[in-house]
Amino acid sequence: MLITLYDDSLSPKQLSQAVNLLENDSILLVPTDTLYAFVCDIHSRKAAHRLAEIKGKKLEKSNFSILCSSLSMASNYIKPLSNHQFSFIKSLDSGKFTLVLQASSLTPKIFQNKKRTIGLRITQNPMLINIIEQLNHPLLVTSAPRDNDTDGIYKNAELIYEKYEDDIALAIDRGEIASIPSTVLDMTSNEDYDIIRQGLGVVE
Repeated sequence: MLITLYDDSLSPKQLSQAVNLLENDSILLVPTDTLYAFVCDIHSRKAAHRLAEIKGKKLEKSNFSILCSSLSMASNYIKPLSNHQFSFIKSLDSGKFTLVLQASSLTPKIFQNKKRTIGLRITQNPMLINIIEQLNHPLLVTSAPRDNDTDGIYKNAELIYEKYEDDIALAIDRGEIASIPSTVLDMTSNEDYDIIRQGLGVVE
């Protein structure tokens, strides 16, 4: 099913439908703060396995991130931040970044790498915030496979949906959006960070 949005919000009926699908092991295609991405409920191992299959990997070797609606929600899934880390994250245009941090015990171990770290995204997208808060816990998020994207289909939800229709229960079309991924920052050191991938986010 494809929903076309003309602003940044879902109707109450559409919001309820999206959350219900997530609670029942479905994968959604959504516009994020950077590009279109696949999401599922963090507690749905069945959906997570299907996400890994889409990416052509085993689940335990997939680098999924968790998508939270706020830093307050994110704090449950990462180890306590230093004052410096907290201030730094608050200064970022957070939706444009993926932050690699030490995972807490609440993060399912299957989504942690060998270093027990997790990629964290804090969305500023009002629609995603509504979905996550209605669900009451984070989403797993990963971009669509981008090999040989010569036609730029990953800017267009309808084209992505056509390609992955058998895997996606619901696609939310917000029109053509940028296809630049998030900037990935390794913040596992308490007082510094390393840029793993430069994307849309810029550290001021």
